[in-house]
Amino acid sequence: MNTKLTLTIEKEVIDVAKVYAKEKGQSLSEMVENYFKILTSERGEFQERQLSSKVRKLRGIIKVDKNLNYQEILTEELSKKYGI
Repeated sequence: MNTKLTLTIEKEVIDVAKVYAKEKGQSLSEMVENYFKILTSERGEFQERQLSSKVRKLRGIIKVDKNLNYQEILTEELSKKYGI
């Protein structure tokens, strides 16, 4: 069941996110939903069917070191980009 969610986000961030989502062939809602699924997956495994078909196709194609700290890399890159 889908339900509506209202978020307050800086206009510049929304504009960039919309362009990014369009380039990836998905809606901003799909992108946000998939991000939330990734964030909350640490609390328990989500079922394969919860992923969009596009994400299911991509899942597992990139192999990374098990010690990779994705959150640390993401924080560092966002800091560089936005000067935080």
